[in-house]
Amino acid sequence: MQLRYQYRVYPTPGQQHMLARSFGCARVVFNDALRARQDAYAAGVKLSDTDVQKQVVTEAKKTPQRAWLAEVASVALVQSVRDSAVAYRNWFDSMSGKRKGRKVGAPRFRSRKDNRQAIRLTRNGFSLRPNGKLYIAKVGEVTVAWSRELPSEPSSVSIIKDAAGRYFASFVVETTDVALPECGAEVGIDLGLTTFAVLSDGEVIESPKFLRQAERRLKKAQQALSHKDKGSRNRAKARMRVAKAHATVADARKDWAHKQSTVIIRENQAVFVEDLCVTGLARTRLAKSVHDAGWAMFTRMVEEKAARYGRTFVKVDRWFPSSQLCSVCGMKDGPKPLSIREWQCAACGVVHDRDLNAAKNIHAAGRAEWLNACGGTVNPAV
Repeated sequence: MQLRYQYRVYPTPGQQHMLARSFGCARVVFNDALRARQDAYAAGVKLSDTDVQKQVVTEAKKTPQRAWLAEVASVALVQSVRDSAVAYRNWFDSMSGKRKGRKVGAPRFRSRKDNRQAIRLTRNGFSLRPNGKLYIAKVGEVTVAWSRELPSEPSSVSIIKDAAGRYFASFVVETTDVALPECGAEVGIDLGLTTFAVLSDGEVIESPKFLRQAERRLKKAQQALSHKDKGSRNRAKARMRVAKAHATVADARKDWAHKQSTVIIRENQAVFVEDLCVTGLARTRLAKSVHDAGWAMFTRMVEEKAARYGRTFVKVDRWFPSSQLCSVCGMKDGPKPLSIREWQCAACGVVHDRDLNAAKNIHAAGRAEWLNACGGTVNPAV
């Protein structure tokens, strides 16, 4: 399995200048390759990936307008051409139905004002030195904060600069993870806003609400930014303070989601989660709370770690009426507003906590689907 290992890097001012030039050259080559493909498609001419690379890199370096492309590592330029080819191919495959998932739009030109800048290098463009530094072609040896060892030799690395001005090195490595010992526990998870999640075994995971806690600090930083003149250095400094504040919130949320998902995968053999339509919920009046919760990120982490460590992960259909069914007798009691947190079943008389009952129903539905796929009994025992 291929995984990414990301580390913080600290380039010197001179190295930052060379990286900025590399980001700019890679961006120009990406846009040139995209424009070449669009012109060829409009003219009815078929261009191969090799033809595009020769046109926007090899031949372009010989012209006065693009002679400065030779000042950066050619590996980054070649990978940028390949990125444009992948983006263009994904668009066509999405239109024709070959690509599964949501529809992908036409690739857009990259801007120098983008908050995130990155280049990708293959094995002939970087190396790991014995002194613990990362050598980048045409940049030099960069200091890396090694928080953990790489499991194997990396096949490629991406150098990233985020909106907060931080630099990262993201390595692609091959891993051979050993499956965790089997356990008999299974759990259904009902995600919410008041509490982040309620598990079918009764455990409640409180919502940390990182964005809500940092709202006052973010508000002050944003107000200070709005008072600065556009194009001034003070505005650039204020923008950086806003970006750093948002990065702190995002990093805290991601770290918390990693820890919670690891605990759930470690303690349960099978995990069942409702397939929520986060995109639709983000268009409602609860949008800020939905984004702050980070349901999609948490669910993706649980799914990836389940595949990595030999656990079972099942998504229950989003139209499954988990809040309308009695988890004891199975009677459907109808839809209920969010203000109702407890309700009593008219058939068996059991009083249910709304979230706990939904988690139990998600567990039962997910387990039935899992056993049905494995050839077992479909209807779970009450």
